Amino acid sequence: MSAQPSSSAAKSYFSVKGLNSYYGDSYIVQNVSFDVSEGEIVALLGRNGAGKTSTLRSIARADEPEIRTGEIWLNGESLHDKKDYQASLSGVQLVPEDRRIIGGLSVEENLDLAIIEGNKGWSYERIFELFPRLKERRKQEAVTLSGGEQQMLAIGRALSREIKLLLLDEPYEGLAPVVRHDIERALIEVKSEGITTILVEQNAVAALKLADSALILDTGEIVFKGSAQEVLDNEKLRHEYLAI
Repeated sequence: MSAQPSSSAAKSYFSVKGLNSYYGDSYIVQNVSFDVSEGEIVALLGRNGAGKTSTLRSIARADEPEIRTGEIWLNGESLHDKKDYQASLSGVQLVPEDRRIIGGLSVEENLDLAIIEGNKGWSYERIFELFPRLKERRKQEAVTLSGGEQQMLAIGRALSREIKLLLLDEPYEGLAPVVRHDIERALIEVKSEGITTILVEQNAVAALKLADSALILDTGEIVFKGSAQEVLDNEKLRHEYLAI
């Protein structure tokens, strides 16, 4: 893998080049390449099994899938040669679909565990300003929160670390519309802070209305790159790859 960014990667805030990832012998992420500007919200879309979560996990340098070839660059720093904790220290924060709230601990204690020495992430005050419900429940055991409140906590925990790139996997799943609106409002605020976000979401229309740009995956390959509005305006594209 390259130790120096290509000229195109150097110009982009976040760049993925020729990414190929595997679960064992299963070829999941197939030659994926894209560039993202700083502060942009990207909707990463596709049918179930298209490779969306695997792409996020590859970017976050999770144990699986395994990257065989390709490059990942964030603000000129390589991620493809890092472990997950190193990518996190470089500013990549993944909020997985299962949220991974820690049982037996309060909201505050879940946030405490995310904070590391020399941390440059958001303070309690900023997180609680973003999610007032969490402030009201700061001493409550986190696993007793509603699904929407747990999602707020999972995002808050990501923000409590130094963050440049926020990766969200199905943040709206199981949420009532009013709670989804709270999450959307928070993501707009996150964007205003210059944080780049990649959003995987089955509710494609909701994701597209929030996003600046869109990527569509089909069987591990990117079949569309463009603005979110282009997808909203293209019924044939939505029907063929998103079934909407």
